[in-house]
Amino acid sequence: MATKTKIIYTCQKCGAESLKWAGQCGDCGAWNSLVEEIKQSESASGSLRFASFTGDNNNAEETGKVLPLSSIPLNAEMRVSTGIPELDRVLGGGLVGGAVVLIGGDPGVGKSTLILQALANLSLSTKSLYITGEESLQQVALRASRLNLVEKNLSLLSETSVERIIHILKKEKPRILVIDSIQTMYTESLQSAPGGVSQVRESAAHLTRYAKQTGTSLFLIGHVTKEGALAGPRVLEHMVDAVLYFEGERDSRYRVVRAIKNRFGAVNELGIFAMTDKGLKEISNPSAIFLSRYEKPVAGSSVMVTWEGSRPLLVEVQALVDESYLANPRRVTVGLEQNRLAMLLAVLHRHSGIATYAHDVFANVVGGIKVIETGIDLALLFAIVSSLKNVSLPMDLVVFGEVGLAGEIRPVQSGQERLKEAAKHGFKTAIVPYANVTKNSRIAGMEVIAVKNLREALKAGGFN
Repeated sequence: MATKTKIIYTCQKCGAESLKWAGQCGDCGAWNSLVEEIKQSESASGSLRFASFTGDNNNAEETGKVLPLSSIPLNAEMRVSTGIPELDRVLGGGLVGGAVVLIGGDPGVGKSTLILQALANLSLSTKSLYITGEESLQQVALRASRLNLVEKNLSLLSETSVERIIHILKKEKPRILVIDSIQTMYTESLQSAPGGVSQVRESAAHLTRYAKQTGTSLFLIGHVTKEGALAGPRVLEHMVDAVLYFEGERDSRYRVVRAIKNRFGAVNELGIFAMTDKGLKEISNPSAIFLSRYEKPVAGSSVMVTWEGSRPLLVEVQALVDESYLANPRRVTVGLEQNRLAMLLAVLHRHSGIATYAHDVFANVVGGIKVIETGIDLALLFAIVSSLKNVSLPMDLVVFGEVGLAGEIRPVQSGQERLKEAAKHGFKTAIVPYANVTKNSRIAGMEVIAVKNLREALKAGGFN
């Protein structure tokens, strides 16, 4: 059959296709993002993809068949430990056979280092293969030597062609596979350059289909854009089973791995690591790194217990409120949502009479962690009022709770576990939502103060 091709223009931001070039993408509005590509017809490309994935496995035999739900066997998920407890936590308890995990992060943050450490542990008991498209085999071997990894059981391959990779995989049949990185891969069925939207989408689809049909666990390492999102089409995140993001600055010692999507575990689960000369090491007590130990109380600081995935974490919230000489005072946030701060300042003024419209307000979450849950509301307002009035909060006080627009303090999930975590770190007093306190929620050595609205909370905190 003759191969039929046609020229299309693909947006490098959203992946939308157009038959004509235009200065602006009609779908996402991005300028100068349409790139000319040569695309095969559906019949030709479809037959090529089918030929690449014909195999003698059970999953392939069930493809295309209609089966009743009651006839499908419910096999328990067999998880394999990566040898790194924090990574196992983010994955939901370990690596599942046939799972496809996409890991993204800034350059140099430690993606390849972490996966190489995990693969070295897995290769001791499971046949594993590390495929690199960015580095030479010597570079990977040097990194493994620097990390003191067991090299004799770790197989390496330098290749970027998806067709040749799958041909090698059918011979080697590894159970764990790493692709570093997906942006360097290309498929011969497309004429566009590697890294383009079409190449990333098709390469990921080929590799994902192979992993599902053979039960191979697949790690895809991906680049991120300057906005912090994974480079390539958005459909890439929908193809995979789990999406992990590396958070943390390159000049900082600590790294945070967050699960944005996970079909086999909790989302927003955190894994916390410290970067050392021997690679990434787990943090046994993560709450300790997010707390500043002052010799005496300071104004503008409060401590809260956030819930990340399946565990509580103690974090310090700092605020600086200073007189502004600008027509529009600044509202700057690091580690939390800026719009949330503006809303809470309005609630503070409306329901407690404390105005900040003539002040600049700066808010920060210590340690570089990002808190996205609403349980930070009350702690943030405590830090703001503490800085504004120059009144220090007790060092053994912990605060959490959501603040509603009517000034009410709304409950948060897992309140009892948060209190236990705070008590374990020596906190003696807690100001929490009234609905989070029950008759059986007493914590030994801790005074729990339940509040219903913002005025009660501020009074309990010593702000008269």
